[in-house]
Amino acid sequence: MRRFYSKCLSVALASAITIPVMAQQTTTVSGSVKNASSKEALSAVSVTIKGGTVGTFTDDKGNFRFTTVQKPPFTLVISSVGYASKEVAVKGSNEVVTVDLTPSFTLGDEVVVAASRVPERILESPVSIERISAAAIRNTPQLNYYDMLTNLKGVDVVTASLTFRSVGTRGFNSSGNTRLNQIVDGMDNQAPGLNFAVGSVLGLSELDVENMELLPGASSALYGPGGMNGTVLINSKNPFKYQGLSFQIKQGVNHIDSKQRPTAPFYDWSLRWAKKINEKWAFKINAQFIQAQDWLANQDDNYTRIGGTPNGTKIPGNRFVDPNYDGVNVYGDETTQNMNSIASQVFAAAGLSAGQLNAFNGFLAANPTARLSQFNTFLNGIGAGALVTANVSPILFGALPARNFLQNTSVSRTGYYEKDVIDPTTVNMKLTGGIHYKLTDKIEASFNAYFGTGNSVYTGSDRYSLKDLRIAQFKYELKHKNWYARYYSTHENAGSSFNATITTRLFNEAWKSSSAWYPQYIAAFVTARDAGANNIIAHNAARNFADVGRPTGYIGNNPLFQSVARRPISQGGGLFLDRSRLKMFDGQYNLTEDLGLGKTNTDWLIGISAKQYVLNSEGTLFADTAGSIKINEFGAYTQISQRLFNDVLKLTVSGRYDKNTNFQGRFTPRASAVVKLAKDHNLRFSYQTAYRFPTTQNQWINLTIGGGTRLLGGLPQLRNFYKFSTNPVFTLQSVQAFGGSVLAGSPNPALLQQQTFGEFKPESMRSFEVGYKGLVAQKLLIDVYAYWGRYKDFLSGVTAIQSRNATFNPADLLNANTRIAYSISVNAPGEVNTSGWGASVEYLLPNNFSFTGNLYHDRIGTLPPGFVSYFNTPKYRTNLSLNNSGFGKDKRYGFSVVYRWQNSFFYEGTFGVGMVPWMRTVDAMVSYKLPATKSMIKIGGTNIFNRYYRTGWGNPQIGGLYYISYGWNVF
Repeated sequence: MRRFYSKCLSVALASAITIPVMAQQTTTVSGSVKNASSKEALSAVSVTIKGGTVGTFTDDKGNFRFTTVQKPPFTLVISSVGYASKEVAVKGSNEVVTVDLTPSFTLGDEVVVAASRVPERILESPVSIERISAAAIRNTPQLNYYDMLTNLKGVDVVTASLTFRSVGTRGFNSSGNTRLNQIVDGMDNQAPGLNFAVGSVLGLSELDVENMELLPGASSALYGPGGMNGTVLINSKNPFKYQGLSFQIKQGVNHIDSKQRPTAPFYDWSLRWAKKINEKWAFKINAQFIQAQDWLANQDDNYTRIGGTPNGTKIPGNRFVDPNYDGVNVYGDETTQNMNSIASQVFAAAGLSAGQLNAFNGFLAANPTARLSQFNTFLNGIGAGALVTANVSPILFGALPARNFLQNTSVSRTGYYEKDVIDPTTVNMKLTGGIHYKLTDKIEASFNAYFGTGNSVYTGSDRYSLKDLRIAQFKYELKHKNWYARYYSTHENAGSSFNATITTRLFNEAWKSSSAWYPQYIAAFVTARDAGANNIIAHNAARNFADVGRPTGYIGNNPLFQSVARRPISQGGGLFLDRSRLKMFDGQYNLTEDLGLGKTNTDWLIGISAKQYVLNSEGTLFADTAGSIKINEFGAYTQISQRLFNDVLKLTVSGRYDKNTNFQGRFTPRASAVVKLAKDHNLRFSYQTAYRFPTTQNQWINLTIGGGTRLLGGLPQLRNFYKFSTNPVFTLQSVQAFGGSVLAGSPNPALLQQQTFGEFKPESMRSFEVGYKGLVAQKLLIDVYAYWGRYKDFLSGVTAIQSRNATFNPADLLNANTRIAYSISVNAPGEVNTSGWGASVEYLLPNNFSFTGNLYHDRIGTLPPGFVSYFNTPKYRTNLSLNNSGFGKDKRYGFSVVYRWQNSFFYEGTFGVGMVPWMRTVDAMVSYKLPATKSMIKIGGTNIFNRYYRTGWGNPQIGGLYYISYGWNVF
């Protein structure tokens, strides 16, 4: 495949550079552009010769200069977003042009590309689309550009860490969303091993973002697998257009009430330098550094993995009243044992026969008031004093039926809160750079590199400390206004990342093994009961005794903990090694101009892509102990648009075919219609299909998680490896039913049902949407939509139980030591229906004030029995904001206030299941501009009233963060 990529790139390069060049006399055009109102120099203004492609952009001081072989006279077209365009005549060579542009902003004039892969006015988009401009980023109260997605219509965000947010639309949200494509500068931004984008850990620095576009809902027809529930496109600034040195210093503080952690500083420093060396060459360099004390996951609800739902449920109790307590964000307490089972193991290790046990029990039955001391005297008297010396006698005393203090009670090891396990310092450093070369006036070649590293936390089946995570992308691209060809690669290195749950369990074992801890616990428990304590007091006393010498406080720097955290999972540690890679080539060609289709109001584009995953976790995440695993994908798409009846109707049809190594090919069509009701009033209809191949983890994961369950990919090769055909697995529900019959005294193995597996295949969906977007009096922009979706072959998971013994005994399935639970990726039977609607308004008020508001709703239909949807979406959400981009003296002041609300909802995740309470937040900022240096000072905060909330079960509580920033040369 590497050879294929190289050939494609070589052909593209050869075709681009074999262009005849003739020496001709040139004309130099130079000048400057200013704001007609404020007389400020305007940067990034387009200056082109009318009717041609020759031109340039003003630099950060508002100046421009370019050469052309065209002889005067000719006309320059000067244009910039937010200003009225102007035409200026150039009559002679080397003429200096001075231009003043008049501010003129009209709602709905923004141009978007994501909706159809071709530029079009946002008012005329055939599907719902949202856009964020660089100006909006400058004036947001949010901490960074990525967080602005939170306030868009139809968007939900799951926050696993201050630096790790996962975006979703129209339901099925999770920490690490595999249903949404995130594309940065044309590149799939996912971490190949995780198969989802790690928020904005890898990507652009804030100063380099030109715009963002969001497509809610299905988008596979143009953007390929993964776009089941949306696509986010983030585009950077071209160094030919945006030049100069810029920096931004943002300092802040969070944890102001010290409820979670001590009050801590927040740092966010950014730098961008871009320069056009000459008419052919330009480069840019970007850097950003973020550091803060992370939000804390501190949910201490008691949780059980058995019963309620396939992923467990919340139950009453805490560490002081439930000896088998398992806290949601408490790690290490997942290790649990039945006290009677431990007692039996102790008796077997001591070589006690059934006859001896009966004799001991006979003494206790004959002496119902005998105390432990008397029992010890009895043992010494019959020559069994070694049992007293070895402290086995208390276990005998409490376990024998005549006393039965143990009562088949399960006890968990003592765990550690997340604050004691995971380093609270979250860090993100991004470095990007690129060099661009204009082969001709129409063709630009570029090489760009993107690097991101840092510490964050991710919520999957467990909580994962992403420590020293490193991801890099390298892109080669040839770009023409009608076509592009690019090759890029993504390189992931998990660094020192570890599974917090597994690591803490193993740390407990390294400090004191369960084979030592539990006998100490039981002996102390029985001793306390014998002294007259009740069960609860005795259990707490026993725990205190067994935990003597246990490390407390923050254990992340404990050498024993670090030795476990740095040892790979495949070698009995908690470290996961992931050095997976992604290689991709894609290209697109808009044939409209070359085929002369514009004469008939027709547009036609085609595109192809070839992708290869190379999974490499050395057995710590995937089933790749024997070597890396390669997965190839190929895709091709086409789209035809036709304008009819003097642009009253626009019809668009597109389709895409994709093939994955492990699955049959899929074709996904899309059809849309835009009807112009009147000028700036459009009605849109669309029918879309989407699909997603099972993720790399859905296919090949082979990982034991904190509760002892093994996560298993859905490919049949893995089921064969674990001998499902000869050592069958049984459904969780049937094992629970069999366990109930055992407890009732009537064991019935006939209740056990084998788990069956059908074909493992891609998930698909169909969606229909209708919407309206209109502009009223050039001041009020209205957008409404409604959609209906249907999902089929839903990718989910099923829990199945298998005996660890070669000779099957039904009783094995009821004993944690003789069984293993698998969570296996499967396609759920039946279909799932979703629907929703949304509405937004944007109103321009006098004196630069503006108001925006949106309200949206999503719901899921009736689910088949036992179906786990992971819908994770509130029914209603709203965002309201009041803004001003310039008021006061010289319009230097600005402000923005954003209110956000959502109702409570039921959250389902493999980490846990439960209700997430309703929330409301207010974000606000005020700003002051310094025009002489194009600088801006901002003072603001997010969640300014510091009302803690969480966005997912087991995720951190998010409080207020307050900041002041200074940006130099930023507008």
